[in-house]
Amino acid sequence: MRMLEEELYPSTPGKVKVERAGAMSRHLHRCFASTGTMFLWALFLVAMTATYLSVHSFVDTSSRYFAASWGGLHWERQIRASASPRRPPGSAKGAGLSVLVTGAAGFVGTHCSLALRKRGDGVVGLDNFNSYYDPSLKKARRAQLGSHGVFIVEGDINDGRLLAKLFDVVPFTHVLHLAAQAGVRYAMENPASYVHSNIAGLVSLLEACKDADPQPAIVWASSSSVYGLNDRVPFSEAHRTDQPASLYAATKKAGEEITHTYNHIYGLSITGLRFFTVYGPWGRPDMAYFSFTRNILQGKPITVYRGRDHVDLARDFTYIDDIVRGCLASLDTAGQSTGTGGKKRGPAPYRIFNLGNTSPVTVPRLVSILERYLRVEAKKNVVEMPGNGDVPFTHANISLAREQLGYKPTTSLEMGLKKFVRWYLSYYGYNRGTHTFKNL
Repeated sequence: MRMLEEELYPSTPGKVKVERAGAMSRHLHRCFASTGTMFLWALFLVAMTATYLSVHSFVDTSSRYFAASWGGLHWERQIRASASPRRPPGSAKGAGLSVLVTGAAGFVGTHCSLALRKRGDGVVGLDNFNSYYDPSLKKARRAQLGSHGVFIVEGDINDGRLLAKLFDVVPFTHVLHLAAQAGVRYAMENPASYVHSNIAGLVSLLEACKDADPQPAIVWASSSSVYGLNDRVPFSEAHRTDQPASLYAATKKAGEEITHTYNHIYGLSITGLRFFTVYGPWGRPDMAYFSFTRNILQGKPITVYRGRDHVDLARDFTYIDDIVRGCLASLDTAGQSTGTGGKKRGPAPYRIFNLGNTSPVTVPRLVSILERYLRVEAKKNVVEMPGNGDVPFTHANISLAREQLGYKPTTSLEMGLKKFVRWYLSYYGYNRGTHTFKNL
């Protein structure tokens, strides 16, 4: 019992206090040591997190930089070289232009860019190579342009940073704005694409132009579709255009109002061109003459629309070379913009012209010409025109363009389709003997 008491109650006074104090001290030491370790670990984790976020941010920024298809000293040198006019000193045509062509890998854009380059003007192209139709055709056009020294930037007209950079690198004298979402019927499937390209994209480009120093003169592609439900023929620039028959037409009409606003407020020199059914080599696969050719050669039926009361649809088909001459004449006669630093200093020109052929041809007549050149009879499925935004006829009055631009179309539909068919058979490698394609 005593031993138990000694264990429970030690004989040395103060022993319990000392041991208890020592135990508490050791406990506190372990506690503070543990807390210090945790603190160090916390600092380490904070440092690691900060490092990770910093590296992640750098990698993310770098990846975006390297993923961009534009920028850098080499890119800038390519832009300047392509934009430099090459007309000889003292040329009868005067100093060369420096033109930014949007939609340069498109049908009209390619032909205009080549024509500008061939006469000695500087040209830089801009195109987003979207998939509205086969991008391989656009890339083939780009190769054509590249072989003539025209550099194309792959980018979108809605990219304000890219546009600002282009105008910072090159003081363009002119902009030929041909980038757009085309097609009347496709608007029923993807209406947002028309607003994105034809309205938002146009505003983005105009913003870049009005902030540029010097401000360029602008020539841009409107459309004969703006005449909509107008039934007065031939269509004149003085006719009303407030009854569009399609969303595509509505976006082009909106473009005319928007460009007028920028001309009025900022002094931008602007010329709008209303194209009438452009066709020819390197054309758009969604156009009737192109798809008819493809289907006729492949033995597939083609759909030929008729208007009310079995009236044949008619179009003012205009050959690409005639359109190109109208575009270049518009660039050559465009007056200067008058703004500086986004502020208008005086009135600037605002013009709108029809560019057509003035000789409407019915769609059945178009098909018969193709049949003759292809030496194949078409399998026709004739149906009434649906309510998809198409109009029964187009017919251009070109008196204003003739007077102010010297515009005079010279290519008949027969001659133009002959040139198109020759190109089509060559490009797609069609073998008449076996009725097969090498490249389709």
